Amino acid sequence: MRPRSLTTTLALAFATTTFAVFGLVGSFVYYALERQVRVQDDMDIVLSARHTRRLANELLDISEIQQYRERLESQVLGNAALSLRVLDSAGKVLVQHNVDNTVANLSLPDDTVPADAQITENAIVSLKEQKDQPYRMLGADARLKDGSIAKIEIVRNMRDRWLLLDHYRDRLQAAGAIGVFVAFLMAFYLVRRALTPVREMTRSASTVTSDKLHTRIAIDRLPRELDPLVASINGMLAGLERSFQHLSQLTADLAHDMRTPLANLRGATEVALARTRSAEEYQTLLGSNLEECDRLSRMIENVLFLARAEHPQFARHMRDFDTIAELRRIAEYFEGLADDAGVTIVVSGTGFVTADVELFRRAVSNLLANAVRYTPRQGTIVLSANRDADWMRLCVENDGQPIAPQLLERVFDRFYRGDPSRGGPASASGSSGLGLAIVRTIMELHHGRVYAESDAHGTRFVLLFPVTMAAHN
Repeated sequence: MRPRSLTTTLALAFATTTFAVFGLVGSFVYYALERQVRVQDDMDIVLSARHTRRLANELLDISEIQQYRERLESQVLGNAALSLRVLDSAGKVLVQHNVDNTVANLSLPDDTVPADAQITENAIVSLKEQKDQPYRMLGADARLKDGSIAKIEIVRNMRDRWLLLDHYRDRLQAAGAIGVFVAFLMAFYLVRRALTPVREMTRSASTVTSDKLHTRIAIDRLPRELDPLVASINGMLAGLERSFQHLSQLTADLAHDMRTPLANLRGATEVALARTRSAEEYQTLLGSNLEECDRLSRMIENVLFLARAEHPQFARHMRDFDTIAELRRIAEYFEGLADDAGVTIVVSGTGFVTADVELFRRAVSNLLANAVRYTPRQGTIVLSANRDADWMRLCVENDGQPIAPQLLERVFDRFYRGDPSRGGPASASGSSGLGLAIVRTIMELHHGRVYAESDAHGTRFVLLFPVTMAAHN
């Protein structure tokens, strides 16, 4: 089942909270009023009993009770809910006021207040007759001057109080129900108004398409609480825009670079098929085509490596190894290529590093291959390693023409070869334009850095591994 909308959920939560608050406040007020009414009624009963006893104490004997009955009855006059009965020790009614059949049938409690004890609210008892008519009753003894005992009975009919409290409770409940309903409507309206910026943000986000990734959600009119969310969404859109631009550029560059060897293959094959050739010419053609196929294979392999390296689950096998031993091994591998190019490779330095050996070899090999390609004959390439306070520093330095300062960072871009036409010496040399991009990706995988320096003395490519990855000096 689809969940409720956020507006309805918040409105219901606010209404539920209002209901709970109204219930607690209403219950407190109701029970406070009920207690106050009971205390006041009990005080009336106690005062009536005390005054009646005081008057009875002034009488000489039982016979004077009838004589002064009006004075005794005056203690409950003015309150139609109060009833008075005065009885002798045998239980005969001597004086009664406002006593109906129901009150007359109520039995006097056994624990009446003795004549010499003070009358308090604790002596009052609650009674109910057959129709659940509520009463509050107090019984007390009064000692006349001749020593005889008269029993005083004060009864309070609580029906009017019940009706008052019931009416008050009904009004509280009605007011509470109306208040909760009004609170729900107001909360629904206010929450809906408060969520207007979210709906505007949704409309803005819905306009973003693959061809409008430059669109951003405006923060000016949004509440401050939504700033982190909008900033995250805008950051995500910026990342998507960069990724799409990168993918589009990569696709265009890859198509451009693959077109050249394919055109070479097609052109050479068409020329060979134009007329009958000798076996040596066909062999030359096949060798040329094989070189173009190798070039395509290297290009595809490099693109696949970059795609795998950008995946979060790319596997790395880190271990400690001797940096100089690996540099010498790589230099020996390039010895034949360096001899053909007429350059010398020198290895110097010391230190250990923690890295993925295969990735380390690939990064250094790409830099070394690039150095061999651009070092003039009789030049020197230096592979060095040393450690400072923060980094294990590996440097590949070669003689040759310096790189323009504005190009030092761009040389690490994919398919960048330094000449916009892509038809210069770099293209002819067989470079795919991915070697330095792979080096940068490898260093990012190791949380390191790579940068280039170039001046009149030569060009240096520097690999920086964090010192925390260096196990030994």
